Amino acid sequence: MDGTLSLVLLLLFLWCLCSRRMERFELTAPAAFVLLGLLLGEGTGVLDLALPHETVKTLAEITLVWVLFTDAARLSFRALRPELGIYVRLLAIGLPLCVGLGALLAAALLPGVSGWSALYVGAALAPTDAALGATMMVNPVVPAKIRRVINVESGLNDGIVTPLVVLALAGVSAAEHTAGPDATGQALVQLAIGTAYGAVIGLAAGWLLRTTLRNGWAAEDFAGAGVLALSLLGYTSALAIGGNGFVAAFVAGLAFGTAHGAPPRVLLYVEQSGALLSVLVWLVFGAVLLPEVFAHVTWQAVVYAVLSLTVIRMVPVALCLAGSGLDARTVGFIGWFGPRGLASIIFGLLAVEELTPAGARPVLPAIACTVLLSVLAHGLTSAPLANRYGRAAAAKGIGPAGPAAEELPVRGMAAGGLHHGHGRGHGRGGPAPS
Repeated sequence: MDGTLSLVLLLLFLWCLCSRRMERFELTAPAAFVLLGLLLGEGTGVLDLALPHETVKTLAEITLVWVLFTDAARLSFRALRPELGIYVRLLAIGLPLCVGLGALLAAALLPGVSGWSALYVGAALAPTDAALGATMMVNPVVPAKIRRVINVESGLNDGIVTPLVVLALAGVSAAEHTAGPDATGQALVQLAIGTAYGAVIGLAAGWLLRTTLRNGWAAEDFAGAGVLALSLLGYTSALAIGGNGFVAAFVAGLAFGTAHGAPPRVLLYVEQSGALLSVLVWLVFGAVLLPEVFAHVTWQAVVYAVLSLTVIRMVPVALCLAGSGLDARTVGFIGWFGPRGLASIIFGLLAVEELTPAGARPVLPAIACTVLLSVLAHGLTSAPLANRYGRAAAAKGIGPAGPAAEELPVRGMAAGGLHHGHGRGHGRGGPAPS
């Protein structure tokens, strides 16, 4: 185990050394570590990541907590106002349509998938991950408004869809008789408790931090570590009182950002910690989950993956943006750049832990195939499509191109390094103004 840990740490350090250089080859950290996991894991046997289930579950849970909290806390509601109507369309109309269409096609196409398990597939593959298109997200030729829309949607949809994933997993567990018949009712109660508790702890913590910093009681250099602890506290304490920890972490992040304003420096420590764990999740995905899934993959799972990235994503986006004032090329661009990434992987890992092998086996191939295809397809098309769309937008007078790469950061360690704003940017969920 010491040798495996040393190898993982070496890979992280080597990526740090060449991450900026890799941007020239359009190689993102997710793609690199998935490939490394496949090559060094199943391919050569050099990397032995036969981790205990409890370790994998803990890794997935902590990563999801930090991602949900920081994505929510980085939001600047004042900066959301110019495109508020578009965000409402994408999240309140497009996202439910995407979940529903995904569930219907999963029930129709995937063997052994129906009911709660179909809803789980549709919900697990609905959230997007802007990090997989990071070269597009930091490309100044793409109008800032469009990058901002994709960025904010990606920052919110994983938290919004988490309750549906939790509810669907509870329903599948009840159907498998691994949980009581009232499991779905209990899940709803837990979601309600988590929502209320997250709002209270986020508002209270945001007010306390703002007050102590203003009065000189708290050292700003230690604030990041405190917020890191807060995000996990929201999760663990919500579980302790019978609530859903993931929802509590997301709502706490929203409330904290609202109460405190969440300057990037305060959230930087949490973001970097989450970025580190996310890379480990991608490595586990390539070394452990993909080889296991490949043994059970079906042609239906591959077809579903293609549909998930095209029809299931792009049709709801086109429908919800009809009449928004955006031209067809822009709607198609937003629809395509809905990569499936970290959240979908973590939801898949949670299914492995929550369900029996018989319950997890029908749904995991579709999720794994979709994420893998997204890593490849969006990684390859990010730069050329961004340049083509940027030129077309400029020709139509759409713009201006907006902030440079450093001013519109994306979730860390995506396109080769950790992109952080200086002054105006607010992270993956915090848009910079035009």
